Amino acid sequence: MAISVKLQAFEGPLDLLLHLIDKAEVDIYDIPIAEITDQYLQYLQMMEIHDLESSSEFLVMAATLLEIKSKMLLPKPRKEESGMEAIDPRAELVQKLLEYKKYKEITSELKDKLCIYEKVFYKTPDPIEDYITDAASISNVSLDALVISFKNILLKQQSKKRSSYREIYREVVTVEDKMQLIGKLLINKPSFFFDDLFMNCFNRYEVIVTFMAVLELIKRKSIFVEQDRSFTRILIKRRGKGI
Repeated sequence: MAISVKLQAFEGPLDLLLHLIDKAEVDIYDIPIAEITDQYLQYLQMMEIHDLESSSEFLVMAATLLEIKSKMLLPKPRKEESGMEAIDPRAELVQKLLEYKKYKEITSELKDKLCIYEKVFYKTPDPIEDYITDAASISNVSLDALVISFKNILLKQQSKKRSSYREIYREVVTVEDKMQLIGKLLINKPSFFFDDLFMNCFNRYEVIVTFMAVLELIKRKSIFVEQDRSFTRILIKRRGKGI
């Protein structure tokens, strides 16, 4: 009566070798090459490999094992005769096995993490524009464009040349002060460019406070911000009778 045996699927010849070494419970640094080679050839006879490329890899490893086995059977030259220590024929194979084992362990760890994290669902961030209740306050101006314009203003502020000697004094500028200033500017004229608002800012702190004032006025629906097309200057307009 024929006995059906199901063989384990191996990803390659190194995978099969590691399986044989673990099964035999031998030291990977001191492989009993004759025993492992015989077991490898037995597995090769039982395995059904239909892929030509895969089968050639297993056959190349079989030839390598036979070569190592034959070298192990040859008498080793004496150290005093050769003048150098004999090289272990298994050394290159052991190095490949150690590297493969390391990658296999890392792959197994990554698969375990994938099984854990694939059950975790993350909420994608909602666009901030969805929280603006009145879209009419901003016309053709994305928040990204507004931030980019602000960053460019900060860069210009940093590049301003200042004299080596100047008087240092503390001036507290609040968001409310800047909001009132913007309101006065819009009383005198119906609109002005966004970047012109920062021309007289003394330092980085004042630039930031001014920008916060603009955002607060947009939030309160007191000003209207528009841009004709991409990369053009942003325009601030008065909305309603006053701020």
